[in-house]
Amino acid sequence: METTESFESLVRAEFAPKSTFLNTASNGLLPARTVAALHEAALLRAEGRPAGPLYDEVESCRAAYARLAGVPAGRVALGSSVAAHTGLIAASLPSGAEVLTAEGDFTSVLNPFHVRGDLKVRAVPLERLAESVRPGTALVAVSATQSADGRNADLTALREAARAHGARTYVDYSQSAGWLPMDSAAEHDFTASVSYKWLLGPHGAAFLVVPEDFGGLTPLLAGWVAGEVPWDSCYGPVTDLARSARRFDLSPSLFAHAGLRTSLELLEELGVAAVHAHDLALADRFRAGLAGLGHEPVPAPGSAIVSVPGLGHRQPELSEAGIEVSDRAGNLRASFHLYNTAADVDRLLDVLSG
Repeated sequence: METTESFESLVRAEFAPKSTFLNTASNGLLPARTVAALHEAALLRAEGRPAGPLYDEVESCRAAYARLAGVPAGRVALGSSVAAHTGLIAASLPSGAEVLTAEGDFTSVLNPFHVRGDLKVRAVPLERLAESVRPGTALVAVSATQSADGRNADLTALREAARAHGARTYVDYSQSAGWLPMDSAAEHDFTASVSYKWLLGPHGAAFLVVPEDFGGLTPLLAGWVAGEVPWDSCYGPVTDLARSARRFDLSPSLFAHAGLRTSLELLEELGVAAVHAHDLALADRFRAGLAGLGHEPVPAPGSAIVSVPGLGHRQPELSEAGIEVSDRAGNLRASFHLYNTAADVDRLLDVLSG
């Protein structure tokens, strides 16, 4: 009971939404401490103070994300988008390589492989992904949780199938990191995530986890920050690349990381296991309520995202009522995170029943 009270009091101290916000799958809310950190970062630059502390925040974010993902910080590279990370992986594949993907997955996980033009990109239903790995498959790329409807990939089965056939795996945790424990992240070759959804950070930061041997990636986007000693790598070619995944870093968005550091700090204080339990309880409450209204969501057990076919057209009406959800291909998508309550779920159900 004490743990529950501590969880709730900490969340109340950080969040005071003015609407019933059930749309974390699009954007997470910023904690109060993150807003304060962003304000302080802006003042630092406005007042001409040294920017060194902002670079320290970047490394703090790397270390915090590494703890969430269960990997050494030396395996974590920093960038600005999942699409850029996917592009780096796509560029590493030989012409004609087969990339196996899930049908309807998020574009950032897919499109860089398609625009290469000389890769064999094969899409199958999410449920058949593991069984579809075959000899000659070079890479399997998939979101851990599907953006459109919340279905979770069977990452254990995928990892085992990929190993059996000598394929690498690339998993996007953008819709999972922050509420779903990333127990298996260390066992995949490449993983990625943005910062602005379930990690509760600002836009402008994204993470890429690579193998210890870098998985054949070439640091095509390397600038001065990719040097072993960045401040000694500002002019001319970088002759000494970082010995860690930092060789794949892009120049960091300093403000984004200044805010993100405090968001990651909050998630560590709460514990992802506690956030997971909280979020799933709300999602399951919504699923049960939908059944009472005669609606059947897309089957996605164990997901904090609930997608309801045929109700997407009600999104504008819900927004007018102060309830924020998404319309995804005609489906109503509600996503539940730590700042949501049972009252939020019941309010959504009440408006839908009306």
